[in-house]
Amino acid sequence: MNTRVYQFEFTPLADITEAEATLQLAIIAAEGLFGEAQVRMTVSYHAVPAHRVIHVDGGSESGDAVVRIFTSLLTCEFGPDEFTVRRVSSPICDCMEVAA
Repeated sequence: MNTRVYQFEFTPLADITEAEATLQLAIIAAEGLFGEAQVRMTVSYHAVPAHRVIHVDGGSESGDAVVRIFTSLLTCEFGPDEFTVRRVSSPICDCMEVAA
């Protein structure tokens, strides 16, 4: 699988706990498109609240959908100036959580 990790970094005004809950909604939406099993097998993420970042593996078709949905939901929820998203070579921590 091609690994493309996206780093979402949040300003102090954005609630990182709410951002992670929004990621869960994006995962549920992707499950509607690809099925729960496919998403569970191919999508992973890692939240680092102390650094105000969430890493999402967008290297699969379903992972790419999660990244796109998450970005759209964050823009609606927090506004475009409260977070940045960029592709990174690897997450801060090698331990990515599988979407559940």
